[in-house]
Amino acid sequence: MAPPVFRFAPSPNGFLHLGHAYSALLNFDRARETGGRLLLRIEDIDATRCRPEFEAAIYEDLAWLGIAWETPVRRQSEHLADYRAALDKLSALGLVYPAFESRAEIARLVAAREAGGRDPDGAPLYPGEAKSLSVDARAQLIASGAPYALRLDMAAACRRAAGLSWNELGEGPDGERGIVPARPEAWGDVILARKETPTSYHLSVVVDDALQGASEIVRGQDLFYATAVHRLLQVLLGLPEPAYRHHRLIRDEAGRKLSKSARSTGLRELRAAGLTPAAIRRLVGLG
Repeated sequence: MAPPVFRFAPSPNGFLHLGHAYSALLNFDRARETGGRLLLRIEDIDATRCRPEFEAAIYEDLAWLGIAWETPVRRQSEHLADYRAALDKLSALGLVYPAFESRAEIARLVAAREAGGRDPDGAPLYPGEAKSLSVDARAQLIASGAPYALRLDMAAACRRAAGLSWNELGEGPDGERGIVPARPEAWGDVILARKETPTSYHLSVVVDDALQGASEIVRGQDLFYATAVHRLLQVLLGLPEPAYRHHRLIRDEAGRKLSKSARSTGLRELRAAGLTPAAIRRLVGLG
């Protein structure tokens, strides 16, 4: 059997904090325990927020923690053709359509209805107005230069892939373990790409995991429910199914998930204050 493959996939839009350290160390430890491989992926598709100095800091912080990874590192911005190919495949199945509303317009549309619904992250579900546009109307809007998002027709997609589930080796927010039913419909018509960016997180993560051969996805519980969308896309694109191991989140004193703006938990600040990699392990409960 091939050795298991793990990956740590940060975005270079800020400096790493204790939550990143916990996830990276879990992946590193799992790879060592199982005789597996650890890959590093830089998720830098957001050109407006990702910066070279943050990417350089990721390598520095991980090396300081004692984490080793295989090279070369996959940088998403260098593989946009892979995401376009996946998007083209979904489009050929008739599952993708352009939507032209802004976030504010979507909020107004939802507010005008008695029950719009929200996705698991709390965002208003897209009401699907653009699906009623004719082919000519869509073409005219695109030709005019109007901004748009390419959305997945969730109802049509779910008809093609019923009865989805995934193997949860960790634990979900409500204690979910084992075979977990996937309910991608809870997310509505998710965005797969935008006019200026040929991919989204949902699309790129499943393509990358497949191309890199990731066999066990170790990541935070904040992405637990998004796994339903990822399983749907894997089936639609004919990609292999990895196992998932969601882990607890490292939170601040108020119980909030850590953010990159929380300097008190930043690895650079903690290192400057004299903490050691062993101390970081103890702080996140791995000591």
